[in-house]
Amino acid sequence: MAVLLLIPNARGYLCGMNISEPAPIKRILGIDPGTNILGYAILDATKKDLVVVEIGVITFAHITEDQTEKLKYIFEQVQDIIRQFKPSEMAIEAPFFGKNVQSMLKLGRAQGVAIAAGMVNDLVITEYAPKKIKKAVTGNGNASKEQVAGMLENILKRKFNEKHFDATDALATALCHWYQSSGPLKGKKSYSGWSAFAKDNPGKVS
Repeated sequence: MAVLLLIPNARGYLCGMNISEPAPIKRILGIDPGTNILGYAILDATKKDLVVVEIGVITFAHITEDQTEKLKYIFEQVQDIIRQFKPSEMAIEAPFFGKNVQSMLKLGRAQGVAIAAGMVNDLVITEYAPKKIKKAVTGNGNASKEQVAGMLENILKRKFNEKHFDATDALATALCHWYQSSGPLKGKKSYSGWSAFAKDNPGKVS
């Protein structure tokens, strides 16, 4: 959007000058939940630019006995990230379905408390399947972790070292959300309130 600024000149006439307003920035928090490590990334996105503000991991493997303490730790840490960077939206990777029921249950709970942390801070939450994220970033829904990281480096014009590797899936989730929300909205799940999430995911809140 352009603004016309009228400026008086030496002869008393007004001359016009178009000043373009800066493109609005959408700040997205990407989350890749895990049972021992949770990856996160903050992405600032506009129509013209993509900037990685922060990327990292929350490690909670040291909390081995009490699962409720682990969930509390995830909730508090995600809240801290939200308060520090003030994103407006959260994109989170949905758990994939595996054969180990206990692992799936733990992963679902970790995802649930991360979503709850976003909801209490009034973020709009969107959930994406792993294959959808990989396809959005690489064009291949079965891409490896290394392929996803390599494509992110190419798209975002920056290198990721070993300490970032566990967080690249979170960054891919944020990028997938930007692609989806700035284009046709197909196949995504958004939750703007706890009741909507709970209704759609009874196994994660029971």
